[in-house]
Amino acid sequence: MPEKTHDYRGDRIVVRYALKRCIHAAECVRGLPAVFDPRRRPWIDAKLAGADAIAKVITRCPTGALHYERTDGGAAEIPDETNSVLPTPRGPYYLRGDLEILDAAGTVVLRDTRVALCRCGQSRN
Repeated sequence: MPEKTHDYRGDRIVVRYALKRCIHAAECVRGLPAVFDPRRRPWIDAKLAGADAIAKVITRCPTGALHYERTDGGAAEIPDETNSVLPTPRGPYYLRGDLEILDAAGTVVLRDTRVALCRCGQSRN
């Protein structure tokens, strides 16, 4: 499942954003509104906070729409030790951990640490 990502460079971190995976849970906006401001263009400015603070907020993104790459030698994201599924009322399943998503033929289509899966079938994802 190749996905287009947008990169936003800070002084010590690169924020990667995959629009198709975002369901606007707004964990990033609540966590660092100066960096993640949906009213601004571009809406992410990775120069407005430290790399550690940005990385911490990105790991709260439940869908994996946001990821980061440290350019200062800082630690990469570490998957949760145990895989978990959190169903939400009238919403998606949120998965966390060392995840592999397979298609019907058993082919790995995505490896990630955070994923949201639709339960209603309307998105066809």
